[in-house]
Amino acid sequence: MRVAIADPLPDPARGLAIKPLFAKGPSLGVRLLVLAVLSVALMVVDARFDTLKPLRSHLGQVLTPFYWLAEQPVRLWRGVSQQFSSRDELIAENEKLKAEALLLQRRLQKLATLTEQNVRLRELLNSAALVDDKVLVSELIGVDPNPFTHRILIDKGEKDGVFLGQPVLDALGLMGQVVEVMPYTARVLLLTDSTHSIPVQVNRNGLRAIAIGTGNPESLELRHVADTADIKEGDLLVSSGLGQRFPAGYPVATVREVIHDPAQPFAVVRVQPTARLNRSRHLLLVFSDPRSPEQRAAEAALAQEAADRQAAGAPAPESVPPAPVPDAAESPAPAAAPAGPSTQGVR
Repeated sequence: MRVAIADPLPDPARGLAIKPLFAKGPSLGVRLLVLAVLSVALMVVDARFDTLKPLRSHLGQVLTPFYWLAEQPVRLWRGVSQQFSSRDELIAENEKLKAEALLLQRRLQKLATLTEQNVRLRELLNSAALVDDKVLVSELIGVDPNPFTHRILIDKGEKDGVFLGQPVLDALGLMGQVVEVMPYTARVLLLTDSTHSIPVQVNRNGLRAIAIGTGNPESLELRHVADTADIKEGDLLVSSGLGQRFPAGYPVATVREVIHDPAQPFAVVRVQPTARLNRSRHLLLVFSDPRSPEQRAAEAALAQEAADRQAAGAPAPESVPPAPVPDAAESPAPAAAPAGPSTQGVR
């Protein structure tokens, strides 16, 4: 607020005119008009000429620290929100990657067997079916406290399609089979239990044997192996598929020790399970393909023929539709599976 004295009045004592305390400037309207005209002129000059570009560049350099300072609250808020939200996202992503890694490890197990079969020029028409068994990821939630029984409890049960005798494996090999099914949980008998046995074969040469649990979580034994049998330390043992309980081709154990005694007709063969029976937490329940080997071989042959014709540019012939495969969650228990462990899978 400006205060001004109108016309100076003569001071009778000193004979001088009194000047105003505050100078009176132009009105606000005049100032606004001048600024508007100046702004329009600057915009016209900036749009039509390059005279103001160096000035604008220097002003940008001068104002950059102010822009950075003004953006700091936004960056700080964004960083804090990411710190709180990234933990849940990382946990979810970690669980997803664990499940994917488990599935990929299972496929690698089957691919190792298929590679050996290819080296020995075996039939591979049903290789795709062998690798693509349906599986269900489960988690270990309990261990039997009885030291003489090797059993675990998993978080999948009858509501998820689990059935008696269903094979269970981890990322490295077979662990055992389901021996008790409840609505939401199931009990699994491990390979190392003293009442369990599984037919295996040496992956190197196809030699068949029976692996029996010893009660030691780190050891199995092969019974009735001839002293002259072609088996040595380091050989990989895989499931043979005999008995129709365990699917063929999954790793079971590796030979740790072979003892030859000339006075005995059979060699003492001790093997170590490939699965981490006392350490694995996430497991896989295998739903085997119900199709017969002949159906799988015929469908694989038709698929291979169609692929060859397509590669050659010829139209593919009409093929017989494959037999329907039940979903993993709806797969019934096999007809051969009894109410308890079979004499083939469990002694």
